[in-house]
Amino acid sequence: MNCLQERKEIIGYLGEMRLNDTIHNFSDSLERSKNQANAKFWNDLYETAFPDILTMASMRDDGWAQRAGIDRSITLKSGKTLWIDEKVRYVDYGDILLEYYSDYENKTLGWAVKDLASDYIAYAIVPKFIAYLFPFQDLKRAARKNMQKWVNQYGFQYANNVSYKTAFIPVPKIELFSELNKAMEVKITSA
Repeated sequence: MNCLQERKEIIGYLGEMRLNDTIHNFSDSLERSKNQANAKFWNDLYETAFPDILTMASMRDDGWAQRAGIDRSITLKSGKTLWIDEKVRYVDYGDILLEYYSDYENKTLGWAVKDLASDYIAYAIVPKFIAYLFPFQDLKRAARKNMQKWVNQYGFQYANNVSYKTAFIPVPKIELFSELNKAMEVKITSA
């Protein structure tokens, strides 16, 4: 299998949401995710991003790690462990889809705004051969601050699942990056 074919098979459906009304099944999605956990793409990404990587492990079994937003555990030579939630898109629309509600009807908060154990969100855009490593706490702070404005400005994109609907907000990359930079600056009010 060549590198492009491998990248096309990497987990995720986010890029197709605007193009079809596919009904997604969590168990099927999790199984596809497990099948792609060791794709060379992920090794390349993390070895480039973390040159002092010692080990990495897939955490894709349906259990505490999945519910805490952890797809991968990376241990650095220093002993530091990083937990990463992986997202993949196969079409580049110039935006980042932020999951606002994992279950729209029940208003269950999605990964962009709820509390997770992840250190990073790895957001890969396959056709561009690029991935973004968003520090999760900074991303969540930017999302919480701007979410209502983004909902009003960009609206929701939906993914239909077997018994629920997930709502995403397509935020233009340049705007998200600007707000992420602002979120990384914390003003101190007292000395």
